[in-house]
Amino acid sequence: MDMSAADMKRAASAQPQNSSPATPAQEPNGSQILVRCLQAEGVKYIWGYPGGSVLYIYDALYQQESIQHVLVRHEQAAVHAADGYARATGDVGVALVTSGPGVTNAVTGIATAYMDSIPMVIITGQVPTPAIGLDAFQECDTVGITRPIVKHNFLVKDVRDLAMTLKKAFHIARTGRPGPVVVDIPKDVSLSKTPFHYPEQVEMRSYNPVKKGHGGQIRKAVQLLLQARRPYIYTGGGVILGNATAELRELCDLLGYPVTNTLMGLGTTPSSDPKFLGMLGMHGTYEANMTMQHCDVLLAVGARFDDRVIGNPKHFASVERKIVHIDIDPSSISKRVKVDIPIVGDVKDVLQELIAQIREAQARPDAGVLAQWWGQINEWRKRECLAYKRSPDVIKPQQVVEALWEMTRGTDAYVTSDVGQHQMWAAQYYRFEDPRRWINSGGLGTMGVGLPYAMGIKLAKPDADVFCITGEGSIQMNIQELSTCQQYKTPVKVIALNNRYLGMVRQWQELDYQGRYSHSYMDALPDFVKLAEAYGHVGLKIEKPSEIEPALREMIRLKDRTVFLDVRTDPTENVWPMVKAGKGISEMLLGSEDL
Repeated sequence: MDMSAADMKRAASAQPQNSSPATPAQEPNGSQILVRCLQAEGVKYIWGYPGGSVLYIYDALYQQESIQHVLVRHEQAAVHAADGYARATGDVGVALVTSGPGVTNAVTGIATAYMDSIPMVIITGQVPTPAIGLDAFQECDTVGITRPIVKHNFLVKDVRDLAMTLKKAFHIARTGRPGPVVVDIPKDVSLSKTPFHYPEQVEMRSYNPVKKGHGGQIRKAVQLLLQARRPYIYTGGGVILGNATAELRELCDLLGYPVTNTLMGLGTTPSSDPKFLGMLGMHGTYEANMTMQHCDVLLAVGARFDDRVIGNPKHFASVERKIVHIDIDPSSISKRVKVDIPIVGDVKDVLQELIAQIREAQARPDAGVLAQWWGQINEWRKRECLAYKRSPDVIKPQQVVEALWEMTRGTDAYVTSDVGQHQMWAAQYYRFEDPRRWINSGGLGTMGVGLPYAMGIKLAKPDADVFCITGEGSIQMNIQELSTCQQYKTPVKVIALNNRYLGMVRQWQELDYQGRYSHSYMDALPDFVKLAEAYGHVGLKIEKPSEIEPALREMIRLKDRTVFLDVRTDPTENVWPMVKAGKGISEMLLGSEDL
């Protein structure tokens, strides 16, 4: 039976009344706002280490499930792991550390990312705002300390500014020339409450990176490239960071010109491409360096002519050539080498326009002249500068890298490295076919990155095989992260090329210091097999060349286990070719016979 309006009114009046008005939804505190901002940015993983000033943030992380926090064993490794994740995926890596020593421990990781232009947001705890500047417990000037090694940094003094600051941080980190951004959050700000609103867009009057290249400059570049008699394409990490690999490959195929990659650009050109001359620079190939020195038109794309690439700038300038330089960062153009046609813009956009104009142009490269140039390049190739002498008794480190490449070619594999001789051997002998597969510290040259990089990549790419090629010196910089691998089940494969020396230091001491090996010999190494087992992993050791392939096969077979392979290599082996400091890139030592 339906109730009349009067019946409904009487029934309502008979119900007990709530004397207090309805309360609005509880406002979130700064820590909850931070987490919501990270969720809005699509953050999946955050690497960190707790401490007093970030405990409210950790409490907010505890109360959600969409972001996985990875507890490292040292703050440096937190930043490196987030860095490796960013390099492999192209996403912004995120790390979280506490104030004082948490920040200072993270500095090396921040500087490493800054030098290689890696998009990251590092969240740091700070003492409460009333205590800032009073030498409070675990206080340091985070903004001041990190200012030279970040793209930008923020100190958030008011919780009402937090959401907008996070939006700006992610925007700055991933746009233009990418880089790390630090957001310093005092403890009281992480507790204070305010309504939450995350802006959909952000506009910053002082920050508007150029995307489109200048059309007139691109037309000049096209004309110069098509008239070249000895052309060369020189590419760096900016091609990878700009996701412009497809465009670069299209350009190279369209023109048929020789191409080289820097250490940071390996994988943008397939190693199997006959137009690829290998890596150039201090430990680059003979043909790559000679072509760089003797070309008449050079197209530089997302590279910065650094000291390890061109050697002595005066020697490089001794041969006249025209240079076209494409880069997102105007400060990188004509910084070390004067260029003729600068093009500031997003590498992907500029290459697309360059390709379109080349296709529309009436002219084409002179096939006969280009064939002569290739003839000269092939003569340089005949030097076989990467050849080395094998031994039936002693493991040569190059053999190990070559064997790993043979076993993993065509598979879903990533290779990280630390810094030193092993890094150069990995770059020379592992033939990368795709971008973002080779993860190493280029600009800063940071030992200890390899294992944290591998951890970050393995979380991002759980089905891939992730190998860390390292040395017995570098691996001990962050070896405690084997514990993190065990806790979070990130089964990476560590290949330690163990020559009992700080190898690159020893090589320089041999060549430049008359063999005075001052403090470069590792005289008290641990038993790496037992150490790996103590962390709950598999440890293997090999000492003979015949053991290389069986050990690598076993390592790959144990897909769900972290494996540490201690490879005892020839302690006297050097990296060749080599350009000594102060020399030009064509003044190469190809082996000990050149000394």
